[in-house]
Amino acid sequence: MKWGVVVFPGSNDDRDSVHALGKVLGYEVETLWYRDESLRGTDVVVLPGGFSYGDYLRCGALARFSPIMSRVAEHARAGGPVLGICNGFQILCEAGLLPGALVRNRRLQFICNEQRLRVETTNSAFSGACERGDVLEIPIKNGEGCYVAEAEELERLESRGQVVFRYAEGAPNGSSNDIAGISNEAGNVVGLMPHPEHAVDEQLGMTDGRVLFQSAVRWLEQAAAGVRP
Repeated sequence: MKWGVVVFPGSNDDRDSVHALGKVLGYEVETLWYRDESLRGTDVVVLPGGFSYGDYLRCGALARFSPIMSRVAEHARAGGPVLGICNGFQILCEAGLLPGALVRNRRLQFICNEQRLRVETTNSAFSGACERGDVLEIPIKNGEGCYVAEAEELERLESRGQVVFRYAEGAPNGSSNDIAGISNEAGNVVGLMPHPEHAVDEQLGMTDGRVLFQSAVRWLEQAAAGVRP
């Protein structure tokens, strides 16, 4: 299987994602440019963290209009796994591939901490290799990571099992319902604010992020075997 990491103007975690997936985990990785009109045969798409287009207007608001996003949306509609990390989560929300929005942290401060996340569901492309209730330690770094949605939307997310990750010790950024990551209804598109690509290398002392990427491999293997993930 091949992973594709999209690079937007202002992305700064694209190289980290490529390193984590390729050098550390040993997957085949393709770097995708924001102007590309093709995903070049990639099976899983990653929208990395950073400051796409300088976060002008709103985080992710300009990146959603990049040519590559039309292909990402087609990939998502066809059931292909898509992971949005931090700014990538913001882009997915702006593009309408995930509900809700990410706004300024409640205390209006940039947060950079190690964070404990609780796995709320295994019915997504990036949590299937976990057990429900597992607690993962994954770093977080954001200034606009407060997830918000209308009350009705939050109720739908909770009732349909679309809350994938929740801050185990309360949301440091004020996110509604302590939400750290969500999926679309089909489970193949996931966005989260913490950075699993920074938690895969034993030399850095954190490896809990590996299970998210391993989950995508399992999701595709199940799909290939005709087993609905």
